[in-house]
Amino acid sequence: MSQPLDDSPTARVFIGYDAREEVAVNVLTASFQARASIPVQIAQVRLDQLKGVYSRERDPKQSTDFSFSRFLVPWLAGYQGWALFIDADMLCLGDIAELWALRDQRRAVQVVKHQHECEEGLKFQGMPQTPYGRKNWSSVMLFNCERCRALTPEYVNTASGLELHQFRWLADGEIGELPPAWNVLVGVQELPPEPRVLHYTLGGPWFDDCRDMPESGRWLAARAAMNRPLEP
Repeated sequence: MSQPLDDSPTARVFIGYDAREEVAVNVLTASFQARASIPVQIAQVRLDQLKGVYSRERDPKQSTDFSFSRFLVPWLAGYQGWALFIDADMLCLGDIAELWALRDQRRAVQVVKHQHECEEGLKFQGMPQTPYGRKNWSSVMLFNCERCRALTPEYVNTASGLELHQFRWLADGEIGELPPAWNVLVGVQELPPEPRVLHYTLGGPWFDDCRDMPESGRWLAARAAMNRPLEP
């Protein structure tokens, strides 16, 4: 049995921001809000707002600006309550209240534990595709922020990429599991009957070289829904 949760009625969501994916961030934000049955606060993890805090040099293997800054979310939340981090290249198809109800006080973080084996190469916009254990676990992270105090700005700035993304700052027993529907890797795995979050990990239709990726129609429809004309 999971332990009692904090009684906050609001879900906090932090979306990774990269200027190349600004439209994706906006569509993802709208997709959360359109389906949420509880209040949602949505922020962006932006390097231009972390000057003096995030000082890590860009790694040649990172494909987005938020590859490592994502691990500052517990610090950004004051190490209090719960917060969700999610990559920009996603589309929410479910009610975040369902995800929020899965918070487990026994865990420091909860993720979809993918077994994603890929070959080294390139993906969207010629960005590097790097294989490693626990790949894509960190693309959706439900943080129990008080239990993630190891993620100080100093640690995030200096730890290796594998130390961060493989959750070496936690004991394995502190890493809980989320249902796979909350991080479905488009073009990598079979689509479940009711996906909650589509993850365009190989590139989404906001990139010119990814217009024909699987499930592009759903994302394009979500973007079009944001621009519907007002009723007369």
